[in-house]
Amino acid sequence: MDRANLYKNLPETAGVYIMKNAAGDILYVGKAVNLRRRVSSYFLRPHDSRIESLVHEIASIDHKNTDTAIEALILESQLIKRYMPPYNIKEKDDKSFLYVVFTKDAFPRVLLVRGKDLSGDEGELYGPFVSASSARAALAVIRKIFPWSDHAEEGKKGGKPCFNCQIGLCPAVCIGGITKADYAKNIRNLKLFFKGEKKKIIRSLEADMKMYAKTLQFEKAEAAKRKLFALEHIQETALIGKEDYVSGPAGRIEGYDISNISGTNAVGAMVVFTDGVPDKAEYRTFNIRTVKGPDDVGMMREVLTRRFENKVWPLPDGILVDGGLGQVHMAREVLHEFNLKIPVVGIAKGADRKNNVFIGTMPKCGTKEIMIRVRDEAHRFSRARHIRRRANDFLGR
Repeated sequence: MDRANLYKNLPETAGVYIMKNAAGDILYVGKAVNLRRRVSSYFLRPHDSRIESLVHEIASIDHKNTDTAIEALILESQLIKRYMPPYNIKEKDDKSFLYVVFTKDAFPRVLLVRGKDLSGDEGELYGPFVSASSARAALAVIRKIFPWSDHAEEGKKGGKPCFNCQIGLCPAVCIGGITKADYAKNIRNLKLFFKGEKKKIIRSLEADMKMYAKTLQFEKAEAAKRKLFALEHIQETALIGKEDYVSGPAGRIEGYDISNISGTNAVGAMVVFTDGVPDKAEYRTFNIRTVKGPDDVGMMREVLTRRFENKVWPLPDGILVDGGLGQVHMAREVLHEFNLKIPVVGIAKGADRKNNVFIGTMPKCGTKEIMIRVRDEAHRFSRARHIRRRANDFLGR
């Protein structure tokens, strides 16, 4: 079989590709900004054994075009839910996928929750979404069009608007500035979007715009017009590039590094790689509070302790610490204190200070190449935050 025939006729547009075997069974569903370029990468680049196995089984590839990468993301989730293709769920059961949840509050909030954290008592949910970074990027884009509240209860009129309200991401629920009816319309449109029914939203907004104009509600007419324009001209730069290549093994890896000069202005950094891709929205920094003087192991202990005290952030599938046996032992001790069993890997410099020496247990979602990238990114990020803290300290901020 000429493998080029499987992708050469695909369009260079956003959409979803559906890989099938000789019997017509669906093996894998994926999304792409550029279908032809994305699919061709499976055949033109070397990959890990799982992807090589998939490529060997492919006999045909179908596709469905979408207007945008965000709509491709949503269609991908719908098809995965419908068909449960083996190469989508292999090494990643439904508890690891992410879901968009609409809470049951009077002014529903919109949350991104992993399957393992669902209690069964949530409100309406959509998914599963394979990539955390893409799901978060999509929510960030769509929230600019249909803002929602982070508050479990409505605020009082005349109160101080929250930060998200000030930047247009909360529709004034925090200060009692929107009616339940108008808020419900926003939520309805959001749900339609996650059902893949953008055209229905557009028709609704067009009808609203005409109705508001007819009844002389010009501010609401203008707001509907802005939403309509934004919906038809979605800017989704955050999604482009992340899904145009085969990512790493499924899972979340957190990498940690400490940056300081003789213990001063010490900063701990946490970087996150999701499915082998940097997930910068998840990065965090920790100004060291309790450790005085040059004690990198003690500083790392503080960072990890503070990190795992946070019950909101999702737990990682693997941890990378920059350092040797001492750092790995310390990380395991912290995990034991929290009754957690998570693989920990340390990368130390070899005897000649040139080789990478791996210490600890490699997680299923990690490879040596990915771990080195995580280490390097953690070092870069911690260094940048340390320099910023020194500058702020020097300026007296």
